[in-house]
Amino acid sequence: MITSNPRHLRGSYDVVVVGAGPAGLEAAVAAQDAGADHILVVDRETEAGGILVQCIHSGFGLHRFGQELTGPEYAQRVLTQVVKRNIDVVTDAFVLDVDRERRVKLMTQEEGVSLIDAQAIVLAMGARERTRAAIHIPGTRPAGIFTAGMAQRLVNLYGLLPGRRAVLLGSGDIGLIMARRLTLEGVEVVGVFELMPYANGLNRNIVQCLHDFDIPLHLSTTVVEIHGRDRVEKVTVAPVDANLRPQMERAWDVPCDTLLISIGLIPENELSEQLRLRIDPMTNGPVVTSTMECSRNGVFACGNVVHIHDLVDFVSAEAMLAGRSAGRYVAGAAPPADNVRLLPGENVAYCVPHTISTEREHTIYMRTRRPLEACSLRLTDLGGKVIYEKKLRYVFPAEMVNLKLRPAVLHHFHNGALRVDVAPRADG
Repeated sequence: MITSNPRHLRGSYDVVVVGAGPAGLEAAVAAQDAGADHILVVDRETEAGGILVQCIHSGFGLHRFGQELTGPEYAQRVLTQVVKRNIDVVTDAFVLDVDRERRVKLMTQEEGVSLIDAQAIVLAMGARERTRAAIHIPGTRPAGIFTAGMAQRLVNLYGLLPGRRAVLLGSGDIGLIMARRLTLEGVEVVGVFELMPYANGLNRNIVQCLHDFDIPLHLSTTVVEIHGRDRVEKVTVAPVDANLRPQMERAWDVPCDTLLISIGLIPENELSEQLRLRIDPMTNGPVVTSTMECSRNGVFACGNVVHIHDLVDFVSAEAMLAGRSAGRYVAGAAPPADNVRLLPGENVAYCVPHTISTEREHTIYMRTRRPLEACSLRLTDLGGKVIYEKKLRYVFPAEMVNLKLRPAVLHHFHNGALRVDVAPRADG
């Protein structure tokens, strides 16, 4: 993997990007294309690329590059563009603070603590995994409990197996991929246990990682206790009722030496909170406009720090929008003002961006609350009039719904709010 640590940092930059994963790297390239001259990308890892460095499986890049790539290949393509453009990339560095004047307090091994003035900032810190502590699983605290991402790092980067007989709690995509990976390495994967009545990973991963390897998926079932002193010896699992309460009278023990936890990601927003950005309680990420600008002028956000994405290709598209917006902000260009708020309605958990303009095209991302077949996506004004409607074959909480909205759709709608619903069709 290529890195580009400059010997000396400048005292000021046009754009400072926090995070050198795919979101941060794509944003930096787009910012330069939009007119920013001096750009700095900062990452706390020893090399750029983000989580893609450890994702050695294929399936990336079909939308972005038109071909199937592994995670490191995808990261290398994006990082090569950054290095060729002489964009400063500083790894093994920490952003300690960002104040209201957009001064970045940066700590590096070479220069200690530095203060850098930025005309615009792009937040691209990504997300972290939920741990056992987030869901309060009772039991002892033995060795052998890992998040799925940590197990992936051990296996793919260091060649270490986490155990020999594994149970997976949660059906997130990283967990599904690790079920396949561990099986290929000779580990017995006893099963995947999911609290919800539906899987929380992409359908292609359920098929390719579980069905193809005969790994059982237990829906509406969860781990209720962990047993073992020095090492995990077994876990107790139980089905749950309609209110997600474990039915202990139907519980059973599963012998294992490893428990992998794949129960979702949380946007990494400590810096956002220090900046006192407005946070969406559903996404746990910043509230953003159609240009990916946050509630503070000159601060933009993109990628998993805003909301959790299914595919890195979507992260790249969102990051390029944020980078272009940051570059135009530095150049002094004023974007058209957003004049429409998007309100999540029936069966919609959230919409990103939170506001849009009637003057340009937008891509709106949303997630549904429950699975639904033969449904319609509707945009409705507060008076109940349907502004736009699109038929969908099915929706699934694990898969993001994308909507490209052109200005012609809203040419009669100028100000106010639109409610976004995903509801059953009358012709169902």
